[in-house]
Amino acid sequence: MDWLQILSNTASSILSPATIGYALAALGLAVHFGYAGLINMGIAGFMAIGAYGYAISILTFGFEWWLGAIIGLVAAAVFALILGIPTLRLRGDYLAIVTIAAAEVVRLLFLTTAFDAVTGSADGLSGYHASFRASNPIPPGTYGFGPWTYNETGWWVRIMGLITIGIAVLVVWMLTHSPWGRVLKGIREDEDAVRSLGKNVFSYKLQALVLGGVLAAAGGIVYALPSAVSPGVYVTSLTFFVWTALLLGGAATVFGPLLGSLIFWALQTFLSNVLPALAEAGLLFGLSQIQAGTLRFILVGIALMLLVIFMPQGLLGNKKELTFVK
Repeated sequence: MDWLQILSNTASSILSPATIGYALAALGLAVHFGYAGLINMGIAGFMAIGAYGYAISILTFGFEWWLGAIIGLVAAAVFALILGIPTLRLRGDYLAIVTIAAAEVVRLLFLTTAFDAVTGSADGLSGYHASFRASNPIPPGTYGFGPWTYNETGWWVRIMGLITIGIAVLVVWMLTHSPWGRVLKGIREDEDAVRSLGKNVFSYKLQALVLGGVLAAAGGIVYALPSAVSPGVYVTSLTFFVWTALLLGGAATVFGPLLGSLIFWALQTFLSNVLPALAEAGLLFGLSQIQAGTLRFILVGIALMLLVIFMPQGLLGNKKELTFVK
């Protein structure tokens, strides 16, 4: 096994667009679940709407990349309103069922051949990068050091992704440390008590759903920036992976989703390199390289169960967090 190459690939994943996209989606999920107590199992749907809204705006309507990104975010906000108005009065497991079904409906709509001319159906969408790359101020060439060496396009994608994360973190931090955020935490703990204080619980939940959905859509856009939009990406397992990243870092925190996403993708990259190499060396009880590659998903599932059981607060969470409502 080439351990140097394995470690290099793992370190490179820290700044990958996938890691940045997951961090934004996990931050949105933190607003939903960590602060508002909404069990949203359809985060993949919001990411899909952001990515498809961005790509369709450019390919079908000829918009500039920045306008396409805005349209993707607005589409996610509209989807949150459509989803939230009839469902946010549901609690717990019922809301989870509705959101996971809604995300699957969205994916199937993008997958159907009825809208093939716009969505690309099973082939997805590609070739929408010209406008974004034309706005790149970085001169052509290769920059960086060690595993973090990329060309000008690779750095442009990562820089825009990091700027988006910075803005998102600032917005969420300011909101969660405001009276609005304290009301949201109170709803998470006991919405009946908050309602008795004269607060409109439904309105606060809807606002949280929209905000978190927009952040998840931003993650979907960043995820799609360097490559293509494919309906096969936005499956239910994507939602579970984002949940794993969230719970790993800490649900009711601002920086926990970022840390969790970084660790999650570093481990994913490490296992996707190590396990096939171990299988090739005959050290995985006769498993083939393909079987070894899928073994990492089993390990992710086990890790998610262990996190929920033994460390539900995550790495940066606080077991003794108090809730104050004004």
